[in-house]
Amino acid sequence: MSQAALSLAVVGHTNTGKTSLLRTLTRDTGFGQVRNSPGTTRHVEGARLTVDDEALVELFDTPGLEDSMALLDFMDQLNKPGERIDGPERIRRFLESPAAQGRFEQEARVLRKLQACDAGLYVVDARDPVLSKHKDELTLLAYSGRPLLPVLNFVRSPQARVQEWRVALARLGLHALAEFDTVAPALDGEALLYEKLALLLETHADVLHRLKTDLARQAGLRRRDALRLLAELLVDVAAWRISSEPDPESMERAGGQLRERVVEREAKSVQALLKRYSFSRQDLVADLLHFDGERWGMDLFDPQALKEFGVQLGKGVAAGAVAGATLDAFTGGLSLGAGMALGALAGGLWQGADKWGRRLLGKLRGETELSVDDAVLRLLAVRQLSLIAALERRGHAAQTPIRLGEIDAEDFDQPLQRELNAWRAQALPEELRLARIHPQWSALRDDYSPDARREACVRQLAERLLGARERPAAARPQ
Repeated sequence: MSQAALSLAVVGHTNTGKTSLLRTLTRDTGFGQVRNSPGTTRHVEGARLTVDDEALVELFDTPGLEDSMALLDFMDQLNKPGERIDGPERIRRFLESPAAQGRFEQEARVLRKLQACDAGLYVVDARDPVLSKHKDELTLLAYSGRPLLPVLNFVRSPQARVQEWRVALARLGLHALAEFDTVAPALDGEALLYEKLALLLETHADVLHRLKTDLARQAGLRRRDALRLLAELLVDVAAWRISSEPDPESMERAGGQLRERVVEREAKSVQALLKRYSFSRQDLVADLLHFDGERWGMDLFDPQALKEFGVQLGKGVAAGAVAGATLDAFTGGLSLGAGMALGALAGGLWQGADKWGRRLLGKLRGETELSVDDAVLRLLAVRQLSLIAALERRGHAAQTPIRLGEIDAEDFDQPLQRELNAWRAQALPEELRLARIHPQWSALRDDYSPDARREACVRQLAERLLGARERPAAARPQ
């Protein structure tokens, strides 16, 4: 192990969440074993917290202390009558005795590791009442001569006895402590833990500050990546459309295909989010996306679409004639205007024919296009924002899977809450209105054709989700 790293022994009574704490601090759901039964950890395991490939902190999970009272009595028997010795000497004599390999083997492993470390984290299940065994454990651990920081676990539980533990620890001379729920940690929980350690371990304050700074940086990167994934999903779905013959059977079949592909795309986004936050599919119970309906028709009369027409047309009067003929084809029926539009397409006067020609010709033949409703896009955004909030507040020792429909609003920080409210109440942002008229931007298509404008659209939408860009003032509730 690196000699420069701060070494911490994670100690405490059995089944208080020591392994859970290490899982959450290391963001590793596979570290050790977590079960609701005493004595799960039977040996010492280690993990490292690194920054830029440099190990800053080494954490050691230790077995639970089970019989501290008996061990204290045994240590007293090792003293000669009238002899006064300090705590480290008491532990040395115990570790050299046969009992350290026998009756008290588990306690010996804990004390041996604590003495080899710079400090210890004493994990407490804050739901437990303060008992004599806890006081005996703290007396025993104090013999090591190492700084000890109590960590109150499961503090968000309604059964937590936080104040009772604070008073009891203060009476034992332990005034510095940290509250950290390993199942549902506060967004700043880890940072506060490292701050308390820095106060206790002044010589390692710089290392802990580096770790805290990197923790904030990594959290920011995770959120930025998550919102980029959401922006990709929304652009893909907004741009996605299926052409169909206008008869009811064909429309029903096309609608089913539309829904199926969108559900698959959402599932892909969910899987990417779970991976980015170091969770697995088992950490989520995802209900299927419920559609409020599909959109029929085309977006060719959106103001942005008309602007696109102007950009893509050729020069001079011919361009204006083709644009007018195209609009006439959709507003005046298949008359002279339709013939002019078809002729213009066939003659290549319209430079946008490759992008729009197939859709226009399909429309002129009577085909209908289906795309998802605005409400579906808003629902997708709300669901994914809810999932991001839940993942940011989820500890890596949590055993109960997330249910999207049961996420508490308290799990949202203010930026996510503002964004959530905007998606619930306001019109779609301009990036998605732009995506509506660019079907080739959807990765759901077989002829998916991303370009620089799609990338700019995704990036701007991600920035808006991140709060770096405001929604247009003209956005109105729908």
